[in-house]
Amino acid sequence: MTLHRPHDAREIAEIVRHAGAENHTLEIVAGGSKRAFGRPVRAAQQLNLSKLAGLVSYEPRELVLTARPGAPLADIDEALRAEGQMLAFEPPQWLNLLGGAGTPTLGGVLACNLSGPRRLRAGAARDFILGFSAVNGRGEMFKAGGKVVKNVTGFDLSKLMVGSFGALAILTEVTLKVAPRPETQCTLLLPGLSDAKAFDVMARALNTPHEISAAAHLPELSARRAHLAAEGPLTALRLEGPAPSVAYRAAETEKLFGGGVRLEAEASALFWREVAEVRALLPDGAPLVWRACPTPSRAAAIVAAVREKLPGAEAFYEWGGGLVWLSLDPAEAGPDCGAAVVRGALDGQGHATLVVAPETARASVEVFQPVEPALAALEARVKAGFDPLGLFNPGRMREGV
Repeated sequence: MTLHRPHDAREIAEIVRHAGAENHTLEIVAGGSKRAFGRPVRAAQQLNLSKLAGLVSYEPRELVLTARPGAPLADIDEALRAEGQMLAFEPPQWLNLLGGAGTPTLGGVLACNLSGPRRLRAGAARDFILGFSAVNGRGEMFKAGGKVVKNVTGFDLSKLMVGSFGALAILTEVTLKVAPRPETQCTLLLPGLSDAKAFDVMARALNTPHEISAAAHLPELSARRAHLAAEGPLTALRLEGPAPSVAYRAAETEKLFGGGVRLEAEASALFWREVAEVRALLPDGAPLVWRACPTPSRAAAIVAAVREKLPGAEAFYEWGGGLVWLSLDPAEAGPDCGAAVVRGALDGQGHATLVVAPETARASVEVFQPVEPALAALEARVKAGFDPLGLFNPGRMREGV
């Protein structure tokens, strides 16, 4: 496979024009850490964005950062941390989950629209993009959005790019809103709750004025694998902010639910890193992992329905029940990796994505939630508008797209 490592947008545009003229498809890669997420790309050449790294500009007083797609997340976090700021959507890295290869980058996180535990309070990755520069499938450089919120007008192409898995355009610069980093945090652990009771507790907590920034439920097996090595299920509620405020809100939350165990500061941060990175809470080497997004009130029933047909299934819950992680036994799941069972349990009310599976399975199974014909036709038209020759990441999301 021919490998391209361009240094700037003009080089990318030239490579794309040449690929179009020669009818060569392109796999778009930044750090390579998310290559195992989605369907395998069968492309003639690879366009690697690792040379397009670094910060372009950072204005801490304006809470705005512009960076290139190959910028490692670790470098961005270091720059933000020095100014007491952060990416509010708490991007997970998923290194161990997806096999440990590559370097997590800003481009990879945005291409996959990955958000961590704070998503239920702060919003998703796509909610923080203000503007971008990119190259389309015709080899044309273009821009959308701006560097301040008031300049972001018209159809929001920025949000369209986030979560498109590199199938529409090649990002060359991205401008994001950033946020102040909380002074401290603590997590209230409520042990021993059933799934159904835990969802009631999380819903009540999220509806209080105490500004819970993350809520998760770990059934017994997942809780035992966490660094806390708990002996039963754990329901976790995180509070962040100035130390006096966190202390007061934690005390009020404890009163509401009759006590609990507190994790302070670093212990709390470690716990939520485990939740965000997923792998430590699943069986060792789990070969089939699904990520389902149901209505939170139905999450426990969905897992129960999956277990009726696949008794070896394990699960834990993020986002107050709005995100369910499922690990399946391949011997039970069958050739479709459990797709019919998992999506059947959702019953059209939510969506499910196959995150971890062998490459051969990801090539044959619908990795992403199937869409209705009208929506599929719309997807195809959008793809044709940006990438008329179908050069970028062919088949990454769906066959023929």
